[in-house]
Amino acid sequence: MAYISIPAEDFVVSSEAVASATWTGGAPTLTQLYTSSIQEAGASGDYYLNVFQTASGVSTAEVQFAVTYGNKYGYGSPYYNNAVSGSTPTKTTYGQYRTLINGDENTDFTFGATGTNNQYTSTEFWAINIDRNRYRESLLPGSWTLRLSGSRGLFNLTDDSLVTNTVTFKDAGRVYQIISGSNGVRYTGSNAYGYVNGSGSYGWFLPDIGVLLLNPSAVSQSIGVASSQSVNSDGLNYQKIFEAIKSGNSAVPAFNSSYFSMNSQETISADYIFIRARNAQFNYTENPSFTNASTGEVNYPIFINNPQTYITTIGLYNDAGDLLAVAKMSRPLPKDFTKEALVRVKLDF
Repeated sequence: MAYISIPAEDFVVSSEAVASATWTGGAPTLTQLYTSSIQEAGASGDYYLNVFQTASGVSTAEVQFAVTYGNKYGYGSPYYNNAVSGSTPTKTTYGQYRTLINGDENTDFTFGATGTNNQYTSTEFWAINIDRNRYRESLLPGSWTLRLSGSRGLFNLTDDSLVTNTVTFKDAGRVYQIISGSNGVRYTGSNAYGYVNGSGSYGWFLPDIGVLLLNPSAVSQSIGVASSQSVNSDGLNYQKIFEAIKSGNSAVPAFNSSYFSMNSQETISADYIFIRARNAQFNYTENPSFTNASTGEVNYPIFINNPQTYITTIGLYNDAGDLLAVAKMSRPLPKDFTKEALVRVKLDF
């Protein structure tokens, strides 16, 4: 077996972003949505609603995303204990997201970019959590469209990643404003920024944790879907946003025809190693058929002065002689003293 040392300049490290459809089965768009009455009636149903791509009882059903509602003051859900006023699942949800995204327990959510003169600090939100099994590294900014349906018709939402010059970072990673438009293309029919006058943006898009945080004030003004501020009673708030998503591709309320497209992305790191076989290298083989086992003579005299081999496999070893990786050629590569070979080996991580 022949070994050669690979010089440092023949190692190249590269990375590239690869995009793929988010939903189950590689579907680019969710067109029908279903929930589970069992999950909704259970303990978790006090906090969020899981959404499936098919009926939850079907074996192929998988959670695509979950919807929830958070309120700083606990409005929209009953008290945990009537003796403790304001302590509710919606308040717990608000605090959880505030800590996760902002990194503290005091900062509220201000929708709308700095410098737009159109920001709105909200004490409530709707959240759409893309299931972690649906994407690899993160969601892909500028690739999605969420269509909502309400009393004022249909409305498309996307993010401003393709039109903003700066990226805001929170404890949860990148933050983009949710605006009116499709696939990252902004619609400016009523506001130059794709916002709602007096209510800021439609929310935040956080691709690194797979969350869309919707601003109820903006959604209510544009689409006619309003949250309930009920005290010590269930305002059915996450059901309201679910119905708006579920019928997002139909003018008929509650009709199951949605439109929610989304891509995800991951960064694939690759090591490129260039293997060079010079004209005087790798021209002899240790294949047992090459020599006579008894005499050690070459079986085929033509190979004495004009040997020829076929390169089929490349092994990569460390300094201790341990085999680390094996590269197989797509076809045998002929090699003799008149030929040199350059093989590029790619290792993906």
